[in-house]
Amino acid sequence: MEGRASGSALLADRASAVAAAIDRAFDLLLAVPQDPRARLYEAMRHAAIGGGKRLRPLLVQAAGELFNISAESLLRVGLAIECIHVYSLVHDDLPAMDDDDMRRGKPTIHKAFDEATAILAGDCLHDLAFEVLADEETHPDPFVRVELVKALALSSGPAGMAGGQMMDLEADGTSFDLATVTRLQQLKTGALIGFCVDAAAIMARIPAESRTSLHGYARDIGLAFQIADDLLDVEGDADLAGKAVGKDAAAGKETFVSLLGIERAREQARLLVDQAKAHLHGFGAEADLLRAIADYIVERDR
Repeated sequence: MEGRASGSALLADRASAVAAAIDRAFDLLLAVPQDPRARLYEAMRHAAIGGGKRLRPLLVQAAGELFNISAESLLRVGLAIECIHVYSLVHDDLPAMDDDDMRRGKPTIHKAFDEATAILAGDCLHDLAFEVLADEETHPDPFVRVELVKALALSSGPAGMAGGQMMDLEADGTSFDLATVTRLQQLKTGALIGFCVDAAAIMARIPAESRTSLHGYARDIGLAFQIADDLLDVEGDADLAGKAVGKDAAAGKETFVSLLGIERAREQARLLVDQAKAHLHGFGAEADLLRAIADYIVERDR
């Protein structure tokens, strides 16, 4: 228990620092111009600044500690992945998709502004992710930057997050089995989480064949994260979550909870976290933040 407590304290300190750094970076990146584009930038700022767990930039930072990557490079890659994550939330909240009114405790972009502005804001956040990665400030080696761009494109496109979102749309009115739900979530949620960990190895020029343990860690926490999300959708508090809960059941979608039941789902999430930490057995204290993140995945309330 003492190790878990110290891990929680480490996580709280680092998560707060990363969230503040990401907000500062967005504040600079999204400075509002004095021209007719101002409303677009204000919408992007509304979506990107403040709120959110910033789990993905934190994962980038944690994985970077394994390889002594520069703080500036890790921040910029974390900023890029957060651009992709926020864009996906903006579009996911639109009436044509999940039709949500609240996100991170604030009105969603199409509610605070309008649908056209929300679509453009999401488009621009998507584009900014690759602009950030391609800049030489992110990494001095152009081959590393190209690999980062390719890896993020793969994890966010039809073979990753967007493909998972399409499967999620198809889930309306269709009964998916456990294997299909698992595949859906490996794409929709897990692919971006996998990029967060893989990015550090790319920046450290670790060969692909030597990243097996990191891939295993990312795969397991990605599934554990989604199971925890499914549990929160059933048992969570909308005020704490900052968004509506109970929507999956209302829509008749199959989830890990509907297929496994609450107790089995909770047990499976815990097992996945234990497996994830086991993948880090070859690392020492430099992996403590990754271990703490794995525990947090199933203990969070939002």
